[in-house]
Amino acid sequence: MLTIAVLKDTAPGERRVALVPESVKKLTKMGAKILVQEGTGIEAGFTQKDYEDSGATIVSDYNQLMQEGNIFLKAQLVCLSDDENLKLIDPLPEKSVIIGFMNPFKYFDNVEKLAAKGVTSLAMELVPRISRAQRMDALSAMSSAAGYKAVVMAAASLNKFFPLMMTAAGTISPAKVLIIGAGVAGLQAIATAKRLGARVTVFDTRPVVKEQVESLGAEFVSLETTEEAETVGGYAAEQSEDFYRHEQNIIAAHLTTTDVVIATAQIFGKRAPLLITEEMVASMRSGSVIVDLAAEAGGNCELTVAGKIVERYGISIHGETDLPGSLSYHASEMYSRNVTALLGEMIKDGELVIDPEDDVVGGTLLTHEGKIMNEHVRNLLDRKREES
Repeated sequence: MLTIAVLKDTAPGERRVALVPESVKKLTKMGAKILVQEGTGIEAGFTQKDYEDSGATIVSDYNQLMQEGNIFLKAQLVCLSDDENLKLIDPLPEKSVIIGFMNPFKYFDNVEKLAAKGVTSLAMELVPRISRAQRMDALSAMSSAAGYKAVVMAAASLNKFFPLMMTAAGTISPAKVLIIGAGVAGLQAIATAKRLGARVTVFDTRPVVKEQVESLGAEFVSLETTEEAETVGGYAAEQSEDFYRHEQNIIAAHLTTTDVVIATAQIFGKRAPLLITEEMVASMRSGSVIVDLAAEAGGNCELTVAGKIVERYGISIHGETDLPGSLSYHASEMYSRNVTALLGEMIKDGELVIDPEDDVVGGTLLTHEGKIMNEHVRNLLDRKREES
């Protein structure tokens, strides 16, 4: 029987859950039995009774979960200690399936261990950006949550009001927000900042997003360049050093009058581009705020410290690495729907069918039948071996 085991996440600060009760009902209708590790979902706002009422079975014995499950779900298989990773990967049955965020470009050891175990792993960050896969695009869902929370957090940290205000003491001018990168996170940040009443300026290397930015009421700052700024998959492309210097110069011209910067620029599978130097931070008005959503990938700001809030030159620089986790209830709902949609593509007549030739499934596969399936991850591992 198809048995899906929902595992509790143990990464520091992780409060999301891979499957919410709403999705349990959908999967049981597909013929799956759902086991939920005791304690899972509580921090996201879902009780054990919620799961039981939806048709899931609560299991307190971890070994039982590993023995009975053939599909395992987690929010993320990252940021774990070696002991915790071994506790998860070693007991996984051969030919079992695990689905979650894997961060394969950073946690190479996990990828190699999963392949060596003969485990099929599907990395949710690898879901291809094609029309058919939109319901499964967990990376976009989490980016949307991060963009929203970044603005709310910046507003709470800023020593000014966001909106224009007419008061008995006179007119208060609106805060000026600069958003770097108009991907999913950036667009959500624009919408949130505008709803709070800020004046929003947006910088992006891709001219194609200008219309989207302006439709949300923000001003678009263009970058005149002949270099291709977008990959075939819709991600920002890696650029030359001259390109980034030109980008820095344009951003620097806006920073001296900016109150809040939301930096979202990332290159998929690579270090985030450095767009705000220490000198540029020093030029900003005291009391200003930078929220760097690229912190875990190295940061867009030179002074960002991943996982921390630091103050330099009177500027508050936020380097939080798990903003979606701080919105654990709704982030879990979105992620659970993404995972359920992916499983729906693979469950046929109550059985799980892994088709590497399928556009969605094949693109999401990380390891399968003892092999590392993703070409980019394989190439990075090969380079790592050569360097060592």
